[in-house]
Amino acid sequence: MQPAPFHAALAEGPDGGAAWWLTMADGVRIRIAVWSPKPARGTVFLFPGRTEYVEKYGLNAGELAARGYATLTIDWRGQGLADRALSDRTVGHVDRFADYQHDVRAAVEAARTLGLPRPWHLIAHSMGGTIGLRSVIDGMDVASAVFSAPMWGIIIAPWMRPLVRAFTGASRPIGLGHRLAPGTQAETYVLAAPFDGNTLTRDADMYEYMRRQLIACPDLALAGPSLAWVHEALKETRALQRSALPDLPVACALGSNERIVEAAAIHATVARWPSAEIEIFEGAEHEILMEGPAVRARFLDLAERTFARAAKTSAKSSAAR
Repeated sequence: MQPAPFHAALAEGPDGGAAWWLTMADGVRIRIAVWSPKPARGTVFLFPGRTEYVEKYGLNAGELAARGYATLTIDWRGQGLADRALSDRTVGHVDRFADYQHDVRAAVEAARTLGLPRPWHLIAHSMGGTIGLRSVIDGMDVASAVFSAPMWGIIIAPWMRPLVRAFTGASRPIGLGHRLAPGTQAETYVLAAPFDGNTLTRDADMYEYMRRQLIACPDLALAGPSLAWVHEALKETRALQRSALPDLPVACALGSNERIVEAAAIHATVARWPSAEIEIFEGAEHEILMEGPAVRARFLDLAERTFARAAKTSAKSSAAR
Protein backbone atom coordinates (compact mmCIF):
# COMPACT_ATOMS: atom_id res chain seq x y z
CA MET A 1 0.00 0.00 0.00
CA GLN A 2 1.28 3.43 -1.00
CA PRO A 3 -0.51 6.80 -0.61
CA ALA A 4 -2.44 7.77 -3.76
CA PRO A 5 -3.89 11.04 -5.05
CA PHE A 6 -7.31 11.81 -3.63
CA HIS A 7 -9.55 14.73 -4.60
CA ALA A 8 -11.20 15.30 -1.23
CA ALA A 9 -12.81 18.60 -2.20
CA LEU A 10 -14.46 17.01 -5.23
CA ALA A 11 -15.63 14.01 -3.21
CA GLU A 12 -17.30 16.17 -0.54
CA GLY A 13 -17.03 13.23 1.83
CA PRO A 14 -16.49 13.16 5.59
CA ASP A 15 -13.24 14.35 7.13
CA GLY A 16 -10.30 11.99 7.18
CA GLY A 17 -10.73 10.36 3.77
CA ALA A 18 -7.56 8.98 2.20
CA ALA A 19 -6.55 6.90 -0.82
CA TRP A 20 -3.94 4.21 -1.44
CA TRP A 21 -2.44 2.43 -4.41
CA LEU A 22 -2.62 -1.38 -4.37
CA THR A 23 -0.57 -3.41 -6.83
CA MET A 24 -1.99 -6.78 -7.88
CA ALA A 25 -0.09 -10.01 -8.44
CA ASP A 26 -0.53 -9.44 -12.18
CA GLY A 27 1.16 -6.02 -11.91
CA VAL A 28 -1.98 -3.89 -12.31
CA ARG A 29 -2.26 -0.93 -9.92
CA ILE A 30 -5.65 0.06 -8.56
CA ARG A 31 -6.73 2.76 -6.12
CA ILE A 32 -8.87 2.47 -3.01
CA ALA A 33 -10.31 5.21 -0.80
CA VAL A 34 -11.30 4.85 2.84
CA TRP A 35 -13.36 6.99 5.17
CA SER A 36 -13.29 5.60 8.70
CA PRO A 37 -15.17 7.54 11.39
CA LYS A 38 -14.37 6.75 14.99
CA PRO A 39 -15.99 5.00 16.61
CA ALA A 40 -17.48 2.92 13.80
CA ARG A 41 -19.84 -0.03 14.13
CA GLY A 42 -18.80 -1.76 10.93
CA THR A 43 -17.38 -1.24 7.44
CA VAL A 44 -19.06 -1.09 4.05
CA PHE A 45 -17.18 -2.25 0.95
CA LEU A 46 -18.78 -0.02 -1.68
CA PHE A 47 -18.29 -1.56 -5.15
CA PRO A 48 -18.79 1.05 -7.92
CA GLY A 49 -20.23 0.50 -11.35
CA ARG A 50 -18.55 0.76 -14.75
CA THR A 51 -17.03 4.21 -15.46
CA GLU A 52 -17.05 5.15 -11.76
CA TYR A 53 -14.28 6.22 -9.37
CA VAL A 54 -13.82 6.62 -5.62
CA GLU A 55 -14.58 10.36 -5.36
CA LYS A 56 -18.05 9.80 -6.79
CA TYR A 57 -19.08 8.09 -3.55
CA GLY A 58 -17.93 10.81 -1.15
CA LEU A 59 -21.45 11.98 -0.31
CA ASN A 60 -22.57 8.38 0.25
CA ALA A 61 -19.55 7.82 2.51
CA GLY A 62 -20.68 10.83 4.54
CA GLU A 63 -24.18 9.41 4.86
CA LEU A 64 -22.76 6.05 5.94
CA ALA A 65 -20.44 7.76 8.42
CA ALA A 66 -23.45 9.56 9.93
CA ARG A 67 -24.93 6.10 10.56
CA GLY A 68 -21.68 4.87 12.08
CA TYR A 69 -20.04 2.97 9.21
CA ALA A 70 -16.63 3.17 7.62
CA THR A 71 -16.49 3.00 3.82
CA LEU A 72 -13.91 1.44 1.49
CA THR A 73 -14.42 1.96 -2.22
CA ILE A 74 -12.39 1.10 -5.32
CA ASP A 75 -11.19 2.35 -8.68
CA TRP A 76 -11.50 -0.95 -10.57
CA ARG A 77 -8.75 -1.76 -13.03
CA GLY A 78 -9.42 0.15 -16.22
CA GLN A 79 -11.22 3.10 -14.65
CA GLY A 80 -10.75 6.06 -12.34
CA LEU A 81 -7.04 6.53 -11.65
CA ALA A 82 -6.32 2.79 -11.73
CA ASP A 83 -4.15 1.40 -14.51
CA ARG A 84 -5.94 1.20 -17.85
CA ALA A 85 -5.18 -1.62 -20.24
CA LEU A 86 -5.40 0.34 -23.50
CA SER A 87 -3.45 3.26 -24.90
CA ASP A 88 -6.84 4.89 -25.57
CA ARG A 89 -7.77 5.42 -21.91
CA THR A 90 -11.31 6.50 -22.79
CA VAL A 91 -12.35 2.92 -23.70
CA GLY A 92 -13.52 0.71 -20.84
CA HIS A 93 -11.68 -2.59 -21.17
CA VAL A 94 -10.88 -5.73 -19.19
CA ASP A 95 -9.27 -8.92 -20.45
CA ARG A 96 -11.40 -11.19 -18.27
CA PHE A 97 -14.12 -10.42 -15.74
CA ALA A 98 -12.33 -12.79 -13.35
CA ASP A 99 -9.51 -10.21 -13.21
CA TYR A 100 -11.73 -7.94 -11.11
CA GLN A 101 -11.52 -10.55 -8.34
CA HIS A 102 -7.81 -9.72 -8.00
CA ASP A 103 -8.96 -6.20 -7.14
CA VAL A 104 -11.48 -7.50 -4.59
CA ARG A 105 -8.94 -9.69 -2.84
CA ALA A 106 -6.45 -6.81 -2.65
CA ALA A 107 -9.13 -4.50 -1.19
CA VAL A 108 -10.06 -7.09 1.44
CA GLU A 109 -6.41 -7.51 2.38
CA ALA A 110 -6.06 -3.71 2.63
CA ALA A 111 -9.08 -3.59 4.95
CA ARG A 112 -7.36 -6.13 7.19
CA THR A 113 -4.10 -4.15 7.12
CA LEU A 114 -5.94 -0.94 8.01
CA GLY A 115 -7.87 -2.69 10.78
CA LEU A 116 -11.24 -1.54 9.44
CA PRO A 117 -13.95 -2.34 11.98
CA ARG A 118 -16.15 -5.40 11.67
CA PRO A 119 -18.67 -6.60 10.78
CA TRP A 120 -18.00 -6.02 7.11
CA HIS A 121 -20.86 -5.54 4.64
CA LEU A 122 -21.07 -5.10 0.87
CA ILE A 123 -22.96 -2.44 -1.09
CA ALA A 124 -22.50 -2.97 -4.83
CA HIS A 125 -23.86 -0.96 -7.76
CA SER A 126 -24.38 -2.02 -11.39
CA MET A 127 -21.16 -3.64 -12.70
CA GLY A 128 -20.01 -3.65 -9.07
CA GLY A 129 -23.01 -5.91 -8.49
CA THR A 130 -21.67 -8.39 -11.05
CA ILE A 131 -18.28 -8.36 -9.37
CA GLY A 132 -19.84 -8.41 -5.92
CA LEU A 133 -22.10 -11.38 -6.62
CA ARG A 134 -19.11 -13.37 -7.87
CA SER A 135 -17.20 -12.30 -4.75
CA VAL A 136 -19.84 -13.48 -2.27
CA ILE A 137 -20.29 -16.73 -4.21
CA ASP A 138 -16.52 -17.22 -3.85
CA GLY A 139 -16.74 -16.58 -0.10
CA MET A 140 -15.92 -12.89 0.37
CA ASP A 141 -15.75 -12.17 4.10
CA VAL A 142 -18.88 -10.02 4.47
CA ALA A 143 -21.89 -10.49 6.75
CA SER A 144 -24.46 -9.21 4.22
CA ALA A 145 -24.77 -7.80 0.71
CA VAL A 146 -26.94 -4.99 -0.67
CA PHE A 147 -27.15 -4.47 -4.41
CA SER A 148 -28.17 -1.33 -6.30
CA ALA A 149 -29.41 -2.08 -9.83
CA PRO A 150 -26.91 -4.95 -10.15
CA MET A 151 -25.76 -5.85 -13.64
CA TRP A 152 -26.96 -9.46 -13.58
CA GLY A 153 -28.13 -9.09 -17.16
CA ILE A 154 -27.64 -6.53 -19.94
CA ILE A 155 -30.51 -5.09 -21.94
CA ILE A 156 -30.23 -6.56 -25.44
CA ALA A 157 -33.16 -7.53 -27.67
CA PRO A 158 -33.57 -11.34 -27.53
CA TRP A 159 -33.14 -11.76 -31.28
CA MET A 160 -29.86 -9.83 -31.12
CA ARG A 161 -28.25 -11.78 -28.28
CA PRO A 162 -26.76 -14.59 -30.40
CA LEU A 163 -25.42 -12.05 -32.90
CA VAL A 164 -23.87 -9.88 -30.16
CA ARG A 165 -22.28 -12.90 -28.46
CA ALA A 166 -20.85 -14.15 -31.75
CA PHE A 167 -19.59 -10.73 -32.87
CA THR A 168 -18.00 -9.75 -29.55
CA GLY A 169 -16.57 -13.24 -29.08
CA ALA A 170 -14.88 -13.10 -32.48
CA SER A 171 -13.48 -9.61 -31.92
CA ARG A 172 -10.49 -10.61 -29.80
CA PRO A 173 -9.14 -13.43 -32.03
CA ILE A 174 -9.11 -11.06 -34.99
CA GLY A 175 -7.47 -8.26 -33.00
CA LEU A 176 -10.51 -6.01 -32.54
CA GLY A 177 -11.32 -6.69 -28.88
CA HIS A 178 -9.98 -3.28 -27.87
CA ARG A 179 -12.35 -1.41 -30.18
CA LEU A 180 -15.23 0.63 -28.78
CA ALA A 181 -18.45 -1.40 -28.88
CA PRO A 182 -20.90 -0.24 -31.58
CA GLY A 183 -23.70 1.91 -30.25
CA THR A 184 -21.65 3.22 -27.33
CA GLN A 185 -20.12 6.66 -26.91
CA ALA A 186 -16.54 7.91 -27.14
CA GLU A 187 -17.29 10.47 -24.41
CA THR A 188 -18.27 9.85 -20.81
CA TYR A 189 -22.04 9.85 -20.44
CA VAL A 190 -22.63 12.64 -17.92
CA LEU A 191 -20.60 15.12 -19.99
CA ALA A 192 -22.22 14.07 -23.25
CA ALA A 193 -25.87 13.87 -22.15
CA PRO A 194 -27.98 16.73 -20.80
CA PHE A 195 -29.76 16.25 -17.48
CA ASP A 196 -33.19 16.18 -19.13
CA GLY A 197 -33.91 12.62 -20.23
CA ASN A 198 -30.76 11.11 -18.71
CA THR A 199 -30.84 7.46 -17.63
CA LEU A 200 -28.93 7.84 -14.35
CA THR A 201 -30.80 10.08 -11.91
CA ARG A 202 -33.80 12.35 -11.51
CA ASP A 203 -31.88 14.67 -9.20
CA ALA A 204 -30.34 17.69 -10.94
CA ASP A 205 -27.99 18.47 -8.04
CA MET A 206 -26.48 14.98 -8.10
CA TYR A 207 -26.12 15.10 -11.87
CA GLU A 208 -24.24 18.37 -11.51
CA TYR A 209 -22.11 16.81 -8.72
CA MET A 210 -20.98 14.11 -11.17
CA ARG A 211 -20.38 16.61 -13.99
CA ARG A 212 -18.41 18.91 -11.69
CA GLN A 213 -16.05 16.10 -10.70
CA LEU A 214 -15.28 15.07 -14.28
CA ILE A 215 -14.84 18.63 -15.53
CA ALA A 216 -12.38 19.31 -12.71
CA CYS A 217 -10.51 16.01 -13.13
CA PRO A 218 -10.84 14.63 -16.70
CA ASP A 219 -8.47 11.74 -15.87
CA LEU A 220 -11.33 10.15 -13.91
CA ALA A 221 -13.57 9.94 -16.98
CA LEU A 222 -14.35 6.80 -18.95
CA ALA A 223 -16.43 6.38 -22.11
CA GLY A 224 -18.03 3.30 -23.64
CA PRO A 225 -16.88 -0.31 -23.23
CA SER A 226 -14.69 -2.31 -25.55
CA LEU A 227 -15.96 -5.28 -27.56
CA ALA A 228 -13.95 -7.57 -25.27
CA TRP A 229 -15.59 -6.04 -22.18
CA VAL A 230 -19.06 -6.66 -23.63
CA HIS A 231 -18.17 -10.27 -24.42
CA GLU A 232 -16.78 -10.85 -20.93
CA ALA A 233 -19.77 -9.16 -19.29
CA LEU A 234 -22.25 -11.32 -21.21
CA LYS A 235 -20.28 -14.46 -20.38
CA GLU A 236 -20.08 -13.60 -16.66
CA THR A 237 -23.74 -12.67 -16.29
CA ARG A 238 -24.76 -15.95 -17.94
CA ALA A 239 -22.47 -17.88 -15.59
CA LEU A 240 -23.90 -16.09 -12.54
CA GLN A 241 -27.43 -17.00 -13.59
CA ARG A 242 -26.43 -20.67 -13.26
CA SER A 243 -24.40 -20.36 -10.04
CA ALA A 244 -25.40 -21.54 -6.57
CA LEU A 245 -26.08 -18.59 -4.29
CA PRO A 246 -24.68 -18.19 -0.75
CA ASP A 247 -26.76 -18.16 2.39
CA LEU A 248 -26.35 -14.62 3.69
CA PRO A 249 -28.78 -11.69 4.11
CA VAL A 250 -29.20 -9.91 0.78
CA ALA A 251 -31.27 -7.00 -0.49
CA CYS A 252 -31.66 -5.52 -3.98
CA ALA A 253 -32.79 -2.00 -4.80
CA LEU A 254 -34.17 -1.35 -8.28
CA GLY A 255 -35.59 1.81 -9.81
CA SER A 256 -38.90 1.39 -11.61
CA ASN A 257 -37.47 3.41 -14.51
CA GLU A 258 -34.36 1.21 -14.91
CA ARG A 259 -33.08 1.47 -18.50
CA ILE A 260 -29.49 0.22 -18.33
CA VAL A 261 -29.40 -3.24 -16.72
CA GLU A 262 -31.89 -6.04 -17.24
CA ALA A 263 -34.56 -5.87 -14.51
CA ALA A 264 -35.88 -9.35 -15.36
CA ALA A 265 -32.49 -10.89 -14.53
CA ILE A 266 -32.50 -9.16 -11.13
CA HIS A 267 -36.02 -10.40 -10.34
CA ALA A 268 -35.08 -13.92 -11.46
CA THR A 269 -31.97 -13.99 -9.27
CA VAL A 270 -33.83 -12.73 -6.20
CA ALA A 271 -36.60 -15.28 -6.82
CA ARG A 272 -34.14 -18.18 -6.55
CA TRP A 273 -32.24 -16.70 -3.59
CA PRO A 274 -34.14 -17.56 -0.39
CA SER A 275 -32.25 -15.03 1.77
CA ALA A 276 -32.74 -12.14 -0.69
CA GLU A 277 -35.42 -9.48 -0.92
CA ILE A 278 -36.08 -6.76 -3.47
CA GLU A 279 -37.37 -3.23 -3.03
CA ILE A 280 -38.62 -1.17 -5.96
CA PHE A 281 -37.93 2.56 -5.91
CA GLU A 282 -40.80 4.10 -7.81
CA GLY A 283 -39.66 6.53 -10.51
CA ALA A 284 -35.96 6.10 -9.75
CA GLU A 285 -33.41 5.69 -12.52
CA HIS A 286 -30.33 3.44 -12.61
CA GLU A 287 -28.19 5.15 -9.98
CA ILE A 288 -30.22 5.02 -6.79
CA LEU A 289 -27.18 6.18 -4.79
CA MET A 290 -27.09 9.29 -7.00
CA GLU A 291 -30.77 10.13 -6.56
CA GLY A 292 -31.99 12.83 -4.15
CA PRO A 293 -31.45 12.78 -0.37
CA ALA A 294 -34.78 11.10 0.44
CA VAL A 295 -34.14 8.22 -1.99
CA ARG A 296 -30.59 7.77 -0.73
CA ALA A 297 -31.83 7.71 2.86
CA ARG A 298 -34.43 5.08 1.97
CA PHE A 299 -31.73 2.98 0.31
CA LEU A 300 -29.53 3.19 3.41
CA ASP A 301 -32.52 2.27 5.58
CA LEU A 302 -32.84 -0.88 3.45
CA ALA A 303 -29.12 -1.51 3.85
CA GLU A 304 -29.27 -1.12 7.62
CA ARG A 305 -32.21 -3.53 7.86
CA THR A 306 -30.11 -6.03 5.91
CA PHE A 307 -27.13 -5.44 8.20
CA ALA A 308 -29.45 -6.03 11.17
CA ARG A 309 -30.62 -9.33 9.66
CA ALA A 310 -26.97 -10.37 9.50
CA ALA A 311 -26.48 -9.46 13.17
CA LYS A 312 -29.49 -11.58 14.17
CA THR A 313 -28.22 -14.51 12.11
CA SER A 314 -24.81 -14.21 13.74
CA ALA A 315 -26.35 -14.07 17.23
CA LYS A 316 -28.43 -17.19 16.56
CA SER A 317 -25.37 -19.03 15.28
CA SER A 318 -23.40 -18.06 18.39
CA ALA A 319 -26.23 -19.18 20.67
CA ALA A 320 -26.48 -22.52 18.86
CA ARG A 321 -22.76 -23.13 19.41
